[in-house]
Amino acid sequence: MKLDSTSIIIILGVVVAYIILTGYLSVRWCGKTNEDFMTGSRGMPTFVVGVLLMSQFIGAVTLVGTSQTAFTSGVAAMWSIIAATIGFIIYGLFIVKKLYGTGGFTISGILQDKFGPSTKYIVSIIMIYALFLTNVANYISGASILSTILGLNLQVAMIVVGVVGTFYFCIGGMKSMAYVTMIHTFVKYLGVVVTLIVALMLTHGLGPVMHGLPHYYFSGAGKLGWSTIIGWVITSTGSIFSTQYILQSISSSKNAKSAQKSTFLAAAITLPLGIVLALIGVCARYLFPHLNSLYALPSFLSKMNVAVAAIVATGLLAAVFIAVSALSLGAVSLIVEDFYVPHWHPEPKRQLRTTRIISVVVGLLPIVFASITPQVLSMSFFTKAVRVSIAIVAVVAFYLPHFTDTRGANISLIGTAIIATAWFVLGDPFGINDVYVALLTPLIIMTLYRPFAKFGKKVKVSKNESVTTSEEAVNIKNEHLV
Repeated sequence: MKLDSTSIIIILGVVVAYIILTGYLSVRWCGKTNEDFMTGSRGMPTFVVGVLLMSQFIGAVTLVGTSQTAFTSGVAAMWSIIAATIGFIIYGLFIVKKLYGTGGFTISGILQDKFGPSTKYIVSIIMIYALFLTNVANYISGASILSTILGLNLQVAMIVVGVVGTFYFCIGGMKSMAYVTMIHTFVKYLGVVVTLIVALMLTHGLGPVMHGLPHYYFSGAGKLGWSTIIGWVITSTGSIFSTQYILQSISSSKNAKSAQKSTFLAAAITLPLGIVLALIGVCARYLFPHLNSLYALPSFLSKMNVAVAAIVATGLLAAVFIAVSALSLGAVSLIVEDFYVPHWHPEPKRQLRTTRIISVVVGLLPIVFASITPQVLSMSFFTKAVRVSIAIVAVVAFYLPHFTDTRGANISLIGTAIIATAWFVLGDPFGINDVYVALLTPLIIMTLYRPFAKFGKKVKVSKNESVTTSEEAVNIKNEHLV
């Protein structure tokens, strides 16, 4: 599947030129203040925010992971992206205006208003953990693309992805990233569509593929099963609600109505990608049945004209840079706003300088942990599942404020993070997907905790009443003596 040396040089030249151009634009459009870096000063147009939402959520992990899953399980893999489409619609209908109205741009900060600072710190740590693991999967996905293009060792390719992706976001933050993402998204979309066209030309249409593969490859649930698909829908909806970089993008909108429209736009441009990527995956299975499934998407590069391959390679790498930048920026925002600023109270210039230093560390750290190459889509949904627990606690805070208290929220968040991680590492014991574990655990913990919380309050009230009664008795006795 490797390209010849001439093709590699040409493609590498195009990719490098693209990186230099977009890097220059990142510097030119970079933010000058902390507000520019974090939220783009709340002045982003609806279309820009909509594209930003889609591109951040449908990044390299989803592109590579959906085609990889389609390679092994059929076109039902498209549900991984259809789930995001459903999630964006629900988010726009019921959540966006409420979140925008809080004026905050970190989910931990919003929950602090409901439960206090301890919950803020716990939510922030869990979110940073989830974003970090997702970025590890992104580095793996990006490295698989780069190693296919250039024939590089996977570890070397990860370093390249990490360094370039970190550069994009640490220079300008949200302001420059939003506009550069417009370019990245166009190139990404074009690259994926061109790949499908090449794949269908090689297979001579879908007919031979449908006849040549087992029937489940074109069934509604494929080899995945409806329980997994339903879990994806729930997880995507919850993670869209609770993910830091999604909220940060929403906060960059001009007003609440514009923010809502941007989520519907994101849903509209997300849906076609699911169909395209799923078809690419099954075509790869038909043409290259013994291929490592991780390379289902980039495998078609070696079958393209060098000019076309250069466009596709650039588009796929653009998807990597978008995802790496968005995830890293989200993690940096949480570190700065929840830990650095409250404790050190820096001057604006010092804060911006320190933010960029933290950005470099956050951007490069996943390289150390990206040596393990699991199924990238399963890791992606695991990290989304962890974020769902935050969404559940947030929904309770907004709509059922009397259902739990600070301690109950904290116990459910910590317990869910530990249990869900253990479940994922153990390979989903008893056939129960870790998505459902992450979904149900916070509800179970909060439900079980509630009677204990009520009992504790009753005991406390009883003690206070007894004290009050004693004080009243003393007062009555004194009055009688007088």
